[in-house]
Amino acid sequence: MKNKAVVLLSGGLDSTTTLAIAQKQGFEVYALSFDYGQRHRVELERAKEIAQNFSVEDHQIMTIDLRQFGGSALTDSIDVPKNRDEDEMSAEIPITYVPARNTIFLSFCLAYAEVKNAQNIFLGVNAVDYSGYPDCRPEFIAAFETLANLATKAGVEGKEKLKIHTPLIQLTKAEIILKGIELGVDYSLTHSCYNPAEDGKACGSCDSCLLRLKGFNEAGFEDPIGYKD
Repeated sequence: MKNKAVVLLSGGLDSTTTLAIAQKQGFEVYALSFDYGQRHRVELERAKEIAQNFSVEDHQIMTIDLRQFGGSALTDSIDVPKNRDEDEMSAEIPITYVPARNTIFLSFCLAYAEVKNAQNIFLGVNAVDYSGYPDCRPEFIAAFETLANLATKAGVEGKEKLKIHTPLIQLTKAEIILKGIELGVDYSLTHSCYNPAEDGKACGSCDSCLLRLKGFNEAGFEDPIGYKD
C-alpha cells in the first residue's frame, strides 16, 4: 500500500515539479488548490489539467476569498510590478506577497491530510531564486511542521509524525526546470504569470515571468508557454 501525500498544487512550474517528485517517490497524491481571489485565476484551470495529467488520486479546489483583506497586488487593486531587475526584486518584500498565504494554505493541507490519513505534505516553496516571501523560508517550514504535530489528533496520540517536504527549497529555477524535464513534466500546462492577459497569456514582464524565463534560459530550454509580447 502506497504512502499518501497531500501536494499543494497552484498550477505553476514549482508546484507541478513538486507533484512529479512526490509521485516519483512512490506517494499516492492528493492535490489541493486554492481559489483565493487571485487575479491570475487562470492558474486554477492549469491545476485541473495538471492533476488530470498526473492521474492524482483526488484534486480539491478550496475557495477562500482573501480579497476581503486585500493588501497584495494579487488580491487588491494594486499594480503588479513590471520589468524589475533582481536587485529591485530583492530590495524589499514585494507587493505580490499575499499576507499569511502559505500559513493559511498549509493549515488547509493539514486538515486534508488528517482526513486522508496522510503523513506527508509537499509544497514547492523556493528560497534561492528570489521571491522575497517570508513564508517560503526553511525556518517557517520547520516551525509549521512542529505546529502541525502539536495540533493534530495523530500527533497527540503519538502516531507517525507528519512531515512537510520542500524538495525545491534549495534549488535554482534552472535546476527545478531540469529536474522536471528529467521527470517528464509538460511545462506547457503550467502558468506562472501574476498579471495575465484576458486570454490567459503570460505578460512576460512581472517578477514571476522574468524569473521563469531566466530559469528556462539558464537551463538551455525554450519556455513552451505563450507570452503576450
